Amino acid sequence: MINRPGSNRMLIVTALALCVLAVSLGNLYAATDKAKEFFNQGVTASKAGKTDDAIAAYKQAVDADPTYVDAYMNLGALQFQKGLYDDAIKSFRTASEKDPKNVDALTNLAQVEFKKRAYIEAESAYKSAIALDPNNVRLQKDLANVYFARSAWSELAQTAEKLNQMNKADDTTWYWLGKAYEKQDKVPDAIAAYEKSIGLNTRNYRANFAIGQIYLQQEKFDQAARFFKAALTADPKGYRAAYNYAVAMETLKQDAYAQNITNWKDFVRIARNIPQAKQDVAIAEGHIKDLQEAQTKAGQ
Repeated sequence: MINRPGSNRMLIVTALALCVLAVSLGNLYAATDKAKEFFNQGVTASKAGKTDDAIAAYKQAVDADPTYVDAYMNLGALQFQKGLYDDAIKSFRTASEKDPKNVDALTNLAQVEFKKRAYIEAESAYKSAIALDPNNVRLQKDLANVYFARSAWSELAQTAEKLNQMNKADDTTWYWLGKAYEKQDKVPDAIAAYEKSIGLNTRNYRANFAIGQIYLQQEKFDQAARFFKAALTADPKGYRAAYNYAVAMETLKQDAYAQNITNWKDFVRIARNIPQAKQDVAIAEGHIKDLQEAQTKAGQ
């Protein structure tokens, strides 16, 4: 019998949305005419696609007025676009220090920290933003994503449960909650949460795969096969689901050689060009030969 693979944790990454502020905001909040002039030059350059010129102009704006929060915000956004993450963090942190009630500055700071995988720093910034805007669903979901990324299962469960109480949970939130419960050995609760996720998104690879894994580990092979098949319907390229489906089906019906050979060939077809599946493909190809020999001996 071929070995069963272990579970694979898939990270869910939140998209970063940093916006350049409008010219009018700069005119409202700049302390000096010179700072306003540089700010407007930055906006014009940015609109023309001249990012380096825009960055230079925003730097001149904050040099002329070190309290100019809007300029720091636009500067940080462009630095992020350029991949200058440390510089962007500095700009957003300065903006948040100059304007401690600026939720956008804290949110952008958190998102750049998350991009750098500085999860503790991202968590801190999100918590500061949430303290200012506790009913902001996007911030709660982003914080949950941080907890998922750093495997902070207890904190993830608490945050996902709060989203449920706010009636703002979606299929991703329920998946996170299922994973948090599973990691805390609350398996029935995990299955229920995963099923909620599937109910909100039937073509849900992750939740179907996760339930399949649980049933495979419990040696409930018929139920495992059903969920792995659903995962493959959601993502026909899901090679791990194809592998585990073949395992579950062969365990259920060891003498069904033709069907088992087909299932393993399906896995090989899906996984053949995936580098991390190279060893599993080689094992499966050898196993197919063994099954074909057994099929011949059985006269099927």
